[in-house]
Amino acid sequence: MSMVYANIFMAFVVSLMGMLVYRSHLMSSLLCLEGMMLSLFVMMSVTILNNHFTLANMAPIILLVFAACEAALGLSLLVMVSNTYGTDYVQNLNLLQC
Repeated sequence: MSMVYANIFMAFVVSLMGMLVYRSHLMSSLLCLEGMMLSLFVMMSVTILNNHFTLANMAPIILLVFAACEAALGLSLLVMVSNTYGTDYVQNLNLLQC
């Protein structure tokens, strides 16, 4: 494993640990999730370019599309929760309530 792959993997692990540690606030969870998606995008792009996978050139773009959709949904959920409850604490949410 080269140093580039090790650094990208460490970025993913740090984002995952941040997601596990700072899961009480919705904004910090969304930010860690974006860091994970960014490291996955870079890892996928570097792997495809290094191995000359010509058929998989579209995969990083598809991942970016899903990441953008995830970010838009997450931010809209954050705005809705902030307007409704006045805070972004995840513990205050009762998702089983209709």
